[in-house]
Amino acid sequence: MPTAIRRKFRDEASFEEVIAQHPDFPRLVARKIDVQRRGVHYTQRTLNAVDPAIHQLYTWEGVHYPHSLLLRDGGTILVIPQPEERDPYVVDFVDGKFVLADGGDIVETVEIWPKPRYYDKTTSSGRLMREIVSARPQRLDIFVTSFCHFFHVDDQGCKFCSLPYHHRQLRAENHLPTRLQADDVKECIIEALKEPGRFANIHITGGSVVKGTEVLDMEVDYYIALLQAIGEAFATPRFPSQLLGTAFNERQLTRLREQTGVGSFTADIEVLNERLFDWICPGKAQWVGYQEWKRRLIRAVDIFGRGNIGTGIVGGVETASPHGFASEYDALRSTLDEAESLAQHGVTTVHTVWAPQKGSQFHHLKAPSLDYFIRLARGLQDLREKYALSVDFDDFRRCGNHPDSDLARLQ
Repeated sequence: MPTAIRRKFRDEASFEEVIAQHPDFPRLVARKIDVQRRGVHYTQRTLNAVDPAIHQLYTWEGVHYPHSLLLRDGGTILVIPQPEERDPYVVDFVDGKFVLADGGDIVETVEIWPKPRYYDKTTSSGRLMREIVSARPQRLDIFVTSFCHFFHVDDQGCKFCSLPYHHRQLRAENHLPTRLQADDVKECIIEALKEPGRFANIHITGGSVVKGTEVLDMEVDYYIALLQAIGEAFATPRFPSQLLGTAFNERQLTRLREQTGVGSFTADIEVLNERLFDWICPGKAQWVGYQEWKRRLIRAVDIFGRGNIGTGIVGGVETASPHGFASEYDALRSTLDEAESLAQHGVTTVHTVWAPQKGSQFHHLKAPSLDYFIRLARGLQDLREKYALSVDFDDFRRCGNHPDSDLARLQ
């Protein structure tokens, strides 16, 4: 890949120029951010070298791709393949090693996620376990349903979100179920736990379901049934876990805490600005609202305990045109101010790196600079230190998708 090919990001400062402005920021975390915002392109040599017997793969548009990558420090890079015209990093296979290249220069060695042993086994109902419970290097992921009311009923899905598009593709190519059965999930968890030391947390999430006697009751009911089934695999009342759901009210949160063994709760607010929340997340704005979302997060601290409540934002989406911040400085200041207002009440904020994806309404836009994401990651971690907040349930080991929580292990 010749150095001259610098399309989408050609007018930006280089990685080395940016990192020189942040000498105390971990180089590998900065590299992770840059790869996430630009994406990767897998060479044919790489695709030929992957081994389905040992590597964790998925099928996308008829091609078997690595599920994701690991850096030398054990950091995870969750990234979606991008076409070459978007100027992604390149994952190549050179001299028997997988490498990361930029502009023709090899900049890092990487590894492909190892496949868990349970992946090729089946449940009693005949389902492949990898279709029920997926895995990150040290976390089990349970996507209970791909249905989201905001997308499929109201046509008011979050504008940055491409998950419904990707889930449709994955279901079509991998025969994934649209909704999981509790017994299938329990069998997978029991089997996965036979790999001692491999998994540190269980993550449960799904699309928003607004139906019920109260709004969101049906979603809560489903999570409770699933969590109770998972709890049967453990000898203790509580187990290391994170539920990522919609912002539930006090009664619903209390039910989750009292009737299940879930350890932590997260409700992603997506963007920390009420005006932009209303524009970018119209479904969440209509059914819950920005101020009520924040109030429910704060109330959750009293129910689950300090250090067990978080929210996530799609870092950088606050700069989306035409209504987002035109200035990265203003965007960063506004976001960190709002994050501090939550931190003061015991709610920690983590961010993912916004990379506009095919299938989202924002697919044609461009993410902000590497410099912006470095400052955002440092700012969020500084708030955790200032307010003595833990992010253990969403750290580099249990999740790996948040550059700011990668910094927490260095403190």
